[in-house]
Amino acid sequence: MNQHLRPQPIPFIDVGAQRARLGKSIDEAVSRVLTHCQFLGGPEVTELESQLAAFSGAKHVVSCSSGTDALLMVLMAGNIGPGDAVLCPSFTFCATGEAVALTGATPVLVDVDEDSFNMDAVSLSRGIAVAKRRGLKPKVVIPVDLFGQSADHDAIAEVAASERLFVLDDAAQGFGASYKGRRLGSIGHATATSFFPAKPLGCFGDGGAIFTDDDELAVALRSVRVHGQGSDKYDNVRLGLTARLDTMQAAILIEKLRIFEDEIASRNEVAERYARGLGNVVKVPHLKPGCGSVWAQYTIRLPKGTDRDAFAAALKAQGVPTAIYYPKSIHQQTAYRHFPVADGGLPVSEALSADVISLPMHAYLDEATQDRVIAAVRGALSA
Repeated sequence: MNQHLRPQPIPFIDVGAQRARLGKSIDEAVSRVLTHCQFLGGPEVTELESQLAAFSGAKHVVSCSSGTDALLMVLMAGNIGPGDAVLCPSFTFCATGEAVALTGATPVLVDVDEDSFNMDAVSLSRGIAVAKRRGLKPKVVIPVDLFGQSADHDAIAEVAASERLFVLDDAAQGFGASYKGRRLGSIGHATATSFFPAKPLGCFGDGGAIFTDDDELAVALRSVRVHGQGSDKYDNVRLGLTARLDTMQAAILIEKLRIFEDEIASRNEVAERYARGLGNVVKVPHLKPGCGSVWAQYTIRLPKGTDRDAFAAALKAQGVPTAIYYPKSIHQQTAYRHFPVADGGLPVSEALSADVISLPMHAYLDEATQDRVIAAVRGALSA
């Protein structure tokens, strides 16, 4: 094909469209920080935490430097370490298991539900049994709200309660979603999220936050966030991190939070158009009863026997980008292969890693552009 006749590439996530919409408000927010020069711990950090608490329904919000640090901080505040088991889904980004391993605790990897891609409560119970057989103490379960859809929190809470597990919700991709009328951040003992730029609510660098109703945990988290300091910064009462969210990112997030509700509605409209346009040729994601999604990714499953690489290449030739989340589940990755997995193995995670692919998804994907994506998918499958 002549280079000049190639279709105009479609953005996978259009951060630029959002930037154009926000325009001067972001510039002015950044300018205020540049004027007052409180680059760490400025007033915008406290204001953002207050607004996130109001949005989520959580009593406390502790902002931090990334979603991974958010997970790690909760585990450190809970004194999780060697000899402890933390139950994690395998079909997710490695950060979920990574935060556990960094504490010296053992991630025990469990399978996911085939339709929602989220933690399977039956496999969770099997993972707990494996942990006990290995002489580990099950302490924490980390359900993940993958691709933006909330996990089955009631089923997980039931297992967690019977085993006295702390529930740390990994909402890195799910902040803004809901479960049975409650926003994520108000479910479980604590919730961690990420503000990585590609997330539904993203800053212009790294950032994260922890949500909890536990007063003592909130105090410990604020200590862990700054080297484990106590009442005096030179009296460090526990091991900690340098895990602060900088003021510039907080200022940017305040402006983005103003339009977040509207963007969530737009993302759901995009998801509905995909389901209508593709539901009869690929397996499209479906929301479980009572679950809401912010559609961090729109992930489909290709028909059995489809060459995924050839499919992706065909879409790329039409200017349609794709991504694979995740070509290897955590237990298939080199650094995590030695960690235990639930009895019965993780067949669903492995099957998903072999056939999922994600399509462009963002709040600014207009119908004409989305029609191009849908036509490219249908064309690639019929070729």
